[in-house]
Amino acid sequence: MRRCCKALALLLSVGIVWSCSRNPETDRSEIASPVSVAEIKPAAISKIINTSGTARANNEVELFSRMAGNYQLQRNPATGAPYKLGDKVASGQTIIKLEDKEYENNIAIDTRRLNLDLAMQEEISTKSLYDKGGVTQTDIKNAEIKVINAKYEYENGELSLDNMKIVAPFGGTIVNLPHFTQNTRVEQGESMISIMDYSKMYMEINLPESAISDVKVGQQVAITHYTMPYDTLSGTIAELSPAISTETRTFKGKISIDNGGLKIRPGMFVKADVIVDYVENTIVVPKSAVVSNRNEKYVYIVERNTALRRNINTGIEDEDNIQVTSGLKMGDNLVTKGQETLRDNSKVKIQNQIEN
Repeated sequence: MRRCCKALALLLSVGIVWSCSRNPETDRSEIASPVSVAEIKPAAISKIINTSGTARANNEVELFSRMAGNYQLQRNPATGAPYKLGDKVASGQTIIKLEDKEYENNIAIDTRRLNLDLAMQEEISTKSLYDKGGVTQTDIKNAEIKVINAKYEYENGELSLDNMKIVAPFGGTIVNLPHFTQNTRVEQGESMISIMDYSKMYMEINLPESAISDVKVGQQVAITHYTMPYDTLSGTIAELSPAISTETRTFKGKISIDNGGLKIRPGMFVKADVIVDYVENTIVVPKSAVVSNRNEKYVYIVERNTALRRNINTGIEDEDNIQVTSGLKMGDNLVTKGQETLRDNSKVKIQNQIEN
């Protein structure tokens, strides 16, 4: 009986010593935390300043009737039908004619052409006689003056007739064509047509005062619109004002847009991302992987199923990512998820390896 009591006491004392020797914190540190990691590979990153504005055509014009006359909408040689909204026109094409026979008769363009022909023939004859001694130098000068005057008369007549035509001053697209019934009388000063060339566009922007040292003329701009979510057009900073508005604390600028595919239409409100800096073949990590503590920034990498803390210095950043200038190297396995509960030298279990 005494032997049994001694044995029981010995077992109890061993159990107490063993339980007291266990460290709860050590046990907890051995529990591997689940994390996601991504291998760091060379990448590129851009620093972007976002702005927006209304896209406008570089060339646009509204043409008015310079004379009164009967309305004659011309046919588009490309379609064979009368010009209409959306038609493309070439520089110099006559879109509309205004007819007024009385006005045309008063100009008498045929008579002016004949007078010019006669004056030129008379000049030739006078010069021929001068060579033979039949006329004086004064006669030649008078003949030359008559040609000049006849030429002016003829050219002025043509200009007067041109006032009866509505001609495209540049190639573009008809964006407004007020309706007039054929052969009806149109008075002087009526709006006839509006034409735009929007293969090249521009937009006026306002940038925050804080960006004045970053944004420069010539920088590239990415232009997007909600109607083309998977397409981006190229733009360039064309002009910048050096003055800051005291009311809005912004400064003005102008972006030129290459719209060769005519994907952006005049008047669209578009988004512009100004690329103020760009670095390639660098280390880029998600912002969500970076932990900030006071003046420190750090991340975790994984080596042999252990999380190691790495203090980092950062460079340029975009909306989702940030450049790491020191503290990491290519090939490191960066913890991208699960870093919130980690400590230096924590045991981890990799849930998935992300290709970065």
